[in-house]
Amino acid sequence: MTSLTHHHVIENVLQYKMRGKVAYLGNVSALSALQITYVKPYDHPSGKGYQRPVDSKRCNDFAMYLSKGDNALFTPILLNAESKWEFNAYDKSRSSFGRLICKDKASLMDGQHRLGGIKRYTQDTSSEMNVPFLAFHYLDEEEEINLFDIINTKAKGIGNSLSKYLHRNTDDNSWIATELITRGDSPFHFISTLTGKRSAGRHVTLQNLYKIIEILTKPEQVSILSKNEKLILALIYFNTLKEQFNKEWLDYKSYRITHIVCLNALAIVGAHILENAVGNKRKQIDYKLIEKNVKKIKNIDWSTEGALKYIKAMSGSKTLASDLMNQLFVSKVN
Repeated sequence: MTSLTHHHVIENVLQYKMRGKVAYLGNVSALSALQITYVKPYDHPSGKGYQRPVDSKRCNDFAMYLSKGDNALFTPILLNAESKWEFNAYDKSRSSFGRLICKDKASLMDGQHRLGGIKRYTQDTSSEMNVPFLAFHYLDEEEEINLFDIINTKAKGIGNSLSKYLHRNTDDNSWIATELITRGDSPFHFISTLTGKRSAGRHVTLQNLYKIIEILTKPEQVSILSKNEKLILALIYFNTLKEQFNKEWLDYKSYRITHIVCLNALAIVGAHILENAVGNKRKQIDYKLIEKNVKKIKNIDWSTEGALKYIKAMSGSKTLASDLMNQLFVSKVN
C-alpha cells in the first residue's frame, strides 16, 4: 500500500542537490515516519523489489540501544520520494528552506531496522521521538536498487581494532593495547597496526593486543591494578621476552613467537607470572621476579617449520602455554 489517505506536511526542510539529484533533509515524528514510508520486498510481484525480510532481533537490539537516552544517536533513514513529494519554499529569499507536501508514501531504501526499533521503543515507552531523513525527490527503479546494493555491499564496518581505538579513553584494555602500539619503548611498536589492516611487518592488530591484555591481566590481583600499572607490567613482561628471543621476535616469516596463537599462549603464561609478581600486596610488586621467570623459558623452537608449525586457535595456545608452564614449575593451565 503506497498511497496516503491524506496529504502529510513536513516543516523546516532543507532542499539541495546531490550529484545533480534533488534531495531533502529534515525530520519527522516516529509515527509520521511509519505512515509515510513503505518497503519494496525482494519478492515483490513487480520483480523490482530488493529489501530483505526484517530481522526482529536487529529491531529489538536497536530499541534497546535507544533506551540509553540522549547518547543513543543514529543516522538518517534514506528515502526515494518517487516525485510524489512537493517542496514549497517559505519565501523567495530562502528558496532552499521550506515545507514538503507528501502526497503518497516514499520508498524506504535504508533504515527499516532502525524504523522497526523506533516503532518498538515508542510503543513500549509510550513516547514519541523525531526521526531524521534524507529523501531523494526521484530515483528510477534501477537507480534505487543500485544505490541500495552499494550501501549494503560496498560500505564496510570500521572493524574491531579501530573500534577499540575509539574507546581507548573509556576502556582500560583498549588504552593499554593502544599504548603498546604507539609507544616507542614497546616491543609491539613496529609490528602492530591500530586500524586492523595488516601490512608487511605489521601483523598484530589492536584487537589482537586487546585480547592479549585481557588474558594477561585476568588474575584478580592484577585486574584491580590501575591501567598505568598494568601497562608497566605488560611492557616489562613482553620486553623481557623480546630481549630473550630478539632474533625470533623480529623475523615473522621464519619464527612463530609473534604469531597470534603464540602470543596468546605467552599471555596465558604471563598471567601466572604477573600474578606471582603482584602477590597479595600490590604495593610490593616484584618486577625482578617477572624477568627471572621469563628467563626460565628456554630451548623453545619457535621456527615456522618446527614443532609449533601446526598449532592454531585458542586450543593450540593453551597446549603451548601448558608446555611453557612446565618449564616454570608452575601449575598447568586449566
